[in-house]
Amino acid sequence: MNTLMAGPYHQGSRTVQDRVGVRELADHVGRSIGVAIKDVAAEFLARQPFLVVGAADPEGRLWASQLTGAPGFVRADHARRITVTGGLPAEDPLTEALARTGTPVGTIALDPRTRRRMRLNGTLEAVPGGFSVHAEQVFANCPKYLQKREPLETAPEGAGVVRRGGALEAGQVRTVRAADTFFIATTAVDGIDASHRGGNPGFVEVRSAGELAWPDYAGNAMFLTLGNLAADPRAGLLFPDWETGSVLQLSGRARTEFGADGERTVVFAIESVIENVPAGRLRWSTPEYSPANPPVGAHRGSTTR
Repeated sequence: MNTLMAGPYHQGSRTVQDRVGVRELADHVGRSIGVAIKDVAAEFLARQPFLVVGAADPEGRLWASQLTGAPGFVRADHARRITVTGGLPAEDPLTEALARTGTPVGTIALDPRTRRRMRLNGTLEAVPGGFSVHAEQVFANCPKYLQKREPLETAPEGAGVVRRGGALEAGQVRTVRAADTFFIATTAVDGIDASHRGGNPGFVEVRSAGELAWPDYAGNAMFLTLGNLAADPRAGLLFPDWETGSVLQLSGRARTEFGADGERTVVFAIESVIENVPAGRLRWSTPEYSPANPPVGAHRGSTTR
């Protein structure tokens, strides 16, 4: 983390907080960001069968990728470190980055069974059989916009990368329009952050094969994601298909459009697309949608994540 920062926020987040008028609230909420992994957080991590990781590839593009394993494959083996057993398939855009000590990474563990989530950002260390992350930011988020799901059996071995491209194909457009959840990786002076976005199906708008948009729903006033985008437009999106276990990964650049009525919309320009059917992929039940999800098309004034 950049030691010149005042508290947990860099100038990008401060700019957005001030524009919305929530600096005092952000300062209060920001006290929850620490560097230590508490026992309850360690127990939570040990129960999870997947972890989302955000990082930059060797060309500097941001991606979000999903690692999976039997519960316990992610563990807190130190008060300021998690260790992940295993890695990504060779075809994943972050395979090389997650094998290189010193890579800044953002992680998020999300449990659809309990609507709980935990974020840990820091610096990667390559270790035999996997990697560790030395924590620089550790915090939990509220259950807003998380859909509840139960695990099903693991699907058969996958077929590897299905498609690569620079824009969405017809089937991928349908995947995005049907999504109720995606993950987003962003970056700024203090490293990489991985976060979650959720809503009712249709909350992500496909404006064209090369552009997406979504509303910025009310959250916790920290503005970590939007603050990062104010400082650096690079972003990586991960759309999981919960029922089949396949994943759609997008890399590109995003900007925030501020409306006169206080509403905000994030617009994402796609630069690279990877559709993957990973081996031993996880499958989940149809969702019980979060009661916090706004109706699609209805913005709420936001003090979001």
